[in-house]
Amino acid sequence: MRFVVLLLCSIAAAQAAAPQPPSVIGRSWMVGDLSSGQLLASHMADERIEPASLTKLMTAYVVFGALREKKISLGQQVKVSVRAWRAPGSRMFIDPRRPVTVDELIRGMEVQSGNDACIALAEAVAGSEEVFAQMMNREAERLGLKNTRFVNATGLPDAKHYSTAADLYKLSAALIRDFPGEYAQYYALKEFRYNNITQPNRNRLLWLDATVDGVKTGHTEAAGYCLIASSKRGPRRLLSVLLGGTSEGGRAQESLKLLNWGFQFFDSVRLYGQGDAVKSLQVYKGVANAVKVGSESELLVTVPKGEKDKLKAELVSQQPLIAPLAKGQQIGTLRVTFDGKPYAEYPLVALEGVGAAGLLGRAWDTLKLWFQ
Repeated sequence: MRFVVLLLCSIAAAQAAAPQPPSVIGRSWMVGDLSSGQLLASHMADERIEPASLTKLMTAYVVFGALREKKISLGQQVKVSVRAWRAPGSRMFIDPRRPVTVDELIRGMEVQSGNDACIALAEAVAGSEEVFAQMMNREAERLGLKNTRFVNATGLPDAKHYSTAADLYKLSAALIRDFPGEYAQYYALKEFRYNNITQPNRNRLLWLDATVDGVKTGHTEAAGYCLIASSKRGPRRLLSVLLGGTSEGGRAQESLKLLNWGFQFFDSVRLYGQGDAVKSLQVYKGVANAVKVGSESELLVTVPKGEKDKLKAELVSQQPLIAPLAKGQQIGTLRVTFDGKPYAEYPLVALEGVGAAGLLGRAWDTLKLWFQ
């Protein structure tokens, strides 16, 4: 096989200076555009930290997976163990004398950051928090979180319990992508009342910016004040991670600074729509002599405002393409460069299937390939 690179597009627009990231008060941070999958800026993003209650994002990810697989249900009554009832730190105040539903526990975990809710959910899904932590680590490995390790479902301090801004960004992005319905249902809730106690969501951005719809706060003495926030404005969704902030109000303001910077100084460029044909490629030994290639999802690229002219996209394809080809089979890659440097890559697939030709057609194409 040989590889063929075809220049596809160069998008022209006015030029502008590349934006500098804002000055952020925090130990480590990251901001990116989930619409395009591109990171915009980061600082100390691979430094291991104590994730505190940001751990509950993975707890939720595993619980949502169990719901999808019908291992548990939202209306299921969960018996509260003494261990869950006695959980230290933030609580939703569940009671061993009163069963609680999975739905209530999720709300208590997400809104009230209840450690008691997390332990009860872990026990409902896995039988024990220890086994649940093993499930968390399996998901972390599957999601490519290379600098993350969980020993509990709550985020209570432990020397063997750690993560990074980069890994927490990946986890949050996966939660929003893989469980959009659950994310929309729980993460924008401003308060939750249980056991005659109403507690507000600690994410102040839910009140400060109407476009913010999540994600999670965290705080311990070692971790500082942490906040992962997401905002959707128009077609774009940005995600920020701030770790090691100095105050509850400060983490909200610094996170909002990152989100506003990303929206103000960057644009999203639509390269191709879902199912749009990028190009037709020649096919050998098939019932058709060409196949349309494109993306199974919309292709967006985020660039500094006014610098779309620095974008170029190339289709890289294995050649020759030999039938049969299945619809959805990857047969190429769209490589995007910005100002001559690698910027992003997207898989391209066959938009239609191509069956194998008959004996005569295959023999003829074999002859043609010999003379190429």
